[in-house]
Amino acid sequence: MLSEQIKNLRTAKGINQVELAKCLGVTKQSVSNWENENIMPSIDMLIKIAEYFGVTTDFLLGLSENHTLNTTGLSETQIAHIQTLIDDIKGK
Repeated sequence: MLSEQIKNLRTAKGINQVELAKCLGVTKQSVSNWENENIMPSIDMLIKIAEYFGVTTDFLLGLSENHTLNTTGLSETQIAHIQTLIDDIKGK
């Protein structure tokens, strides 16, 4: 599940393994190994991956289906607009 989450988040962000590796300070081979279930990232790296993608470690590990959005610096009005867009997309 972790391997799929990393790959799905990476591709959704439109970056390749080399770009992700550079952002995380690891080699492309490390990212490839994570995505192919050859090795697991360390706990410290798991936290770094979660922070990079703006998700929780629980989401990465498949313990939660909740995505989070970083709304730091946005006003309550802006956050309300984002919530309206999300509700509209969900068909509410």
